[in-house]
Amino acid sequence: MKIDIWSDIACPWCHIGLTRFERVLADFEHADEVEVTVHSFQLDPTLPEQYDGTELQYLSERKGLPAAQVEQMFAHVNEAAATEGLHLNFDTVKVANSRKAHRVLHAARSDRAADAHALETSLLRAHFVDGERISDPEVLVRLATEAGLDETTTRAAIDSPEHDALVQQDIDTAAMIGVTGVPFFVLHEKYGISGAQPAEVFEQALAQVWDEAHPTTGLRPISIAGSENAEACGPDGC
Repeated sequence: MKIDIWSDIACPWCHIGLTRFERVLADFEHADEVEVTVHSFQLDPTLPEQYDGTELQYLSERKGLPAAQVEQMFAHVNEAAATEGLHLNFDTVKVANSRKAHRVLHAARSDRAADAHALETSLLRAHFVDGERISDPEVLVRLATEAGLDETTTRAAIDSPEHDALVQQDIDTAAMIGVTGVPFFVLHEKYGISGAQPAEVFEQALAQVWDEAHPTTGLRPISIAGSENAEACGPDGC
C-alpha cells in the first residue's frame, strides 16, 4: 500500500502529525508492506531566507492576530506535541524560508546512502527545538551529512535548479489534488486525510484502506445466532 504525505519543515503540526503517524504505522500489522513517501510543501514561500523577528511577531503580522492569541495557539500546539513526547520551543524558533531544506531533502531521497527520514526529523527538531536556522547552508550540511548525505552533494543541492524543480513538482501536485494545508496524507492514491489526526483515526484509516486494497478471497460466513451448529455433508461423509 502506498502512502504519500505532504509536509513543511516550518509546520509544527507536521512535526506532531508525522511523529504520531509513524508511531501508529509501526504497530500496523502490515507495516512492512507500506511504502511511505514524504513530499515538499511550503506554507509561506514568500518568506525571506532570514526573518529578523520572532515566530510570535511573524505570525501576528502574517495572520493579523493579537500576540496573546498567538501565544494561546502556541500553548495548544505544545499541549498536543507533549502527547507525542515532543517539546517545542517557539521562543527560540528562527523564522526562515524552508525551500533550501526541501531541496536537500530531495537530494537525500534519491541517494541510497542517505536516510531521508532521519534528515526530515533532524530538520524539524533543529527548527522547533534547537533554534537553528533551516535556511543556513552550514546547518543543512551538518544535518544532511549526519544523515548520510555527503557534503559535496548537499552543498550542490542547496541551490540546485534540478532539486528545486522537484520541490515545485511536489507543490504543484498538492495544488492539483486540492491540498491547502499540511500535514496531508494520501492513502492508496485514493483517500485524503488532513491534519495531525488522533492516533485512532490513523489506525482506522490504515485498516480500512488496507482491507479495500487487499480484499479477501472466498465468501465470508454470515453471523446468525445458532447457525454455526447446522448439519451438513462434506468430503468425509455426513
